[in-house]
Amino acid sequence: MAMQANEQRVEGEGAESAHSHAPKVHSHNHYHVSHHHRGNLPILEWEHRTAWHTHEHNHNPLTHSHDYDAEEEEREHSQTAHIHDHAAPTNSPA
Repeated sequence: MAMQANEQRVEGEGAESAHSHAPKVHSHNHYHVSHHHRGNLPILEWEHRTAWHTHEHNHNPLTHSHDYDAEEEEREHSQTAHIHDHAAPTNSPA
């Protein structure tokens, strides 16, 4: 099933002006974060659990703005949690 492209826009701007990233496929160590409930009651605390691994994966086109500079965005990319389909990580819709 072919997916329809989404038009992306930015409402408001951060310190870094609105900009777009082209789609790409690459490989680096990357992180996945899950929430783990501690205790027996729903009001008790949640903790973050982090896992990481390396494999080739894709990033779809993205238009956004943010409050950190573009060099930092590229430099710290591999330290950012990623979402992708592990059955087809180089063709993930996420």
